[in-house]
Amino acid sequence: MKISKKDALMWFEFFAQLPEEEEILPHQQELIYATLAQIEAAVDHRHAQLMAEIPGLKSLQGRTYYVGEDSRFPRGCCSCLMGTGLSAIRKTNRCNIHCKFCYNYGELDCQPPIGEGMWEIGGTKFYEQDLDLLLSIQKKPTGVSYVYLEPFMEIELYYPVIRRFRAAGVHQHMYTNGTLATEDNLRALGEAGLDELRFNLGASGCADSVIEAIGIAKRYIPQVGIETPMTPEFFDAFMRKKEKILATGLDFINCAELHLNPNNIGNYEGVPMYMARRGYISPIFSRELTLRFMRIASEEGWPIAVHDCSNRTKFARDLNLRAHEGGWFGASSYGCEFDRLPFEAFLPTLRDEGFAFLEEEPLPAGYRAGEIVL
Repeated sequence: MKISKKDALMWFEFFAQLPEEEEILPHQQELIYATLAQIEAAVDHRHAQLMAEIPGLKSLQGRTYYVGEDSRFPRGCCSCLMGTGLSAIRKTNRCNIHCKFCYNYGELDCQPPIGEGMWEIGGTKFYEQDLDLLLSIQKKPTGVSYVYLEPFMEIELYYPVIRRFRAAGVHQHMYTNGTLATEDNLRALGEAGLDELRFNLGASGCADSVIEAIGIAKRYIPQVGIETPMTPEFFDAFMRKKEKILATGLDFINCAELHLNPNNIGNYEGVPMYMARRGYISPIFSRELTLRFMRIASEEGWPIAVHDCSNRTKFARDLNLRAHEGGWFGASSYGCEFDRLPFEAFLPTLRDEGFAFLEEEPLPAGYRAGEIVL
C-alpha cells in the first residue's frame, strides 16, 4: 500500500504511545512497513538525484561507490566487500574520548574486557601463542581489522600480533581516533607490518594534532586514510581545514553513513530518520552529506579515493561475508539493531513539511482511522 504521509503520521503517533509490551498485530505491521517503505523510497530518490550530480562516480562491481584514484581505494575495503570479509580482532575495551555517534555511547566505562593476555577473533579467545595454531588449521582471511575500542590505549600489545599476521601474508588495518598517536608508536606500527591505518577524524573535531598524525603515519604505513561517520559537524570542520588535511598525503576517506542503535539514538532526537531495508536506522542527513562531499572531491580533483560507505555498502558487505562462509542463498546477518522499532524516531521525518512521499493512495478498508485493526 502507498500510505499517505498524513496517514503514516497519524498511525506512527499512535504506535509511539503504545506500551512496549503490547503486541503489534499483522495489520498494524502492514501499516508500519508501508510507512518505512514510503520514507525509504523518498530517501532513495533523493540519493539517486545527488549521485547523478557526481562527475566520475565509480562502482566496485556494484557493491559500493567511490570517486577518485583507483590505486588509493582502501585494500581493507576490498577485503571486506570482495574477499573473505571483515575479520575483526578485538583487544582494548577502553577509549579516551566520548563521541555522540559512538555505538557504545553511555556504556564506555562498562565494556567487558577480552581477558588478560587474550585476543578475541571470530568470537573465540586466543593467546598470542595460539595464532600459529589458528593459521595452520583454518583458511587465513584476506584481511583482518583491529577494532574495539581505542587500540592506542595499549598499542604496545599489538605489535607482536601484527608481526604474526604480517608473516602469514594477511592484510591488516586498524581504526583509531588518533589523539594518542605519536611518531614513535606510528613508526612501530609500520615496522611491525600494519598495512593500513584509519583515523576517525570526526572524533576529535578535525583536531590539528590528529591531522599532523595522519601525515606522520603516511611516512611509515603504506595506506593511511580517514574513516568517520558523516555528520554536519565533520563535514563543516573538514571543509574549514580541507587544504591542510589533503596536504598530509592521505590515500582515502571512507564516509561512513551513520547508523544508530539504542545507545546513541537519543543524541539525535528530533533529527529526521529513515530505515534501510528494515535494518539500519540512520539520520537522513548522513548519506546526503556524503554524496555532496563526493561531488566536491570529484569536481575539485582531490588526489585520493573518497568512498561512500553507506547502508547499502554494509548490506553488500554482509552478503559477501555470508557467501564466503558457505551460507545459504540470501543469508545475511544484516538487520535492525532495536528489539522494538523506535516509532518516535520517525516522527520528525513525518512532520517535516519539506519531506514528501513519491506516491500516495488512500488506505484500504480496515486500516483507516476509527476502524478496528485486527
